[in-house]
Amino acid sequence: MHSWTLADMPDLSGTTAVVTGANSGIGAVTALGLARSGARTVLACRDPERGRRALDAVRRAAPDSDLALVGLDLADLSSVAEAAGRIAKEADGKLDLLVNNAGVMALPLMRTADGFEMQFGTNHLGHFALTHHLLPLLGVGGMSRVVTVSSLAHRIGRIDFDNLNAERGYDKWRAYGQSKLANLLFTAELQRRADAAGKQVLALAAHPGLSATELGQAGPRLAGRTWAARLERATRVYTQPASAGALPTLYAATLPTALGGSYFGPGLLGETRGGPAPARLSARAQDMTTALALWDESARLTGTAADVI
Repeated sequence: MHSWTLADMPDLSGTTAVVTGANSGIGAVTALGLARSGARTVLACRDPERGRRALDAVRRAAPDSDLALVGLDLADLSSVAEAAGRIAKEADGKLDLLVNNAGVMALPLMRTADGFEMQFGTNHLGHFALTHHLLPLLGVGGMSRVVTVSSLAHRIGRIDFDNLNAERGYDKWRAYGQSKLANLLFTAELQRRADAAGKQVLALAAHPGLSATELGQAGPRLAGRTWAARLERATRVYTQPASAGALPTLYAATLPTALGGSYFGPGLLGETRGGPAPARLSARAQDMTTALALWDESARLTGTAADVI
């Protein structure tokens, strides 16, 4: 049985794609895959220097690629709005693909520039606001896609509307799980709204499985536990490379038969034999009452219009 690989990527010439967190890990592989397939690819990165290095790396690997770099700090809503404006100029009025990939994991209690708990504020609210700002560019002249990267950890998450901002206790893993569950509920509600409005947008989600990226090192470093960061690096021998972890995202981004609301992950046997496959959603991730309430609350927190779509 043939497994889907990067060789199965379709020709994306004439399309424009944005990848958040494209400077490393899953985001860097995703950006390279899209660029190699012909998409004009915008790398949206928080750190300008790392972003430039990532841009140069993609250009070396794909010399004919059409690339742009935009600064984006998802933990600052003013930066999100500014980045959306720059993306609109780069996209020239039409965006075919938005990959909401960037994220943080298992951090000690920290706050965004706007005072939100860092994981919920970055992983969910930042991407919620970015997607909101870019909605006028999506579905223009054909079907567009929004692919949001979630995690297996969504299964430990629950949306605690009474403590979204961690003002009454904080557990770093529960907060991470909540943010990743929020990614899936956002995807479901975005698709429901796009369908109701007749807007040509497919909202999909993916998770990378256990992949060797830098995501797991930030938390220990920020907590001052350099030994834990070293231990996390050592465990990479037991995980799949980022090149495999990015496959479900690229699959969701380009599979012609993908249905809105779909969720993909790695196959059981990884990149070599398993390939990407539909992933299982928790019951909480399919709760449309919570999805609607989260959308409304996210709009309130970010100062965006709940009924934009």
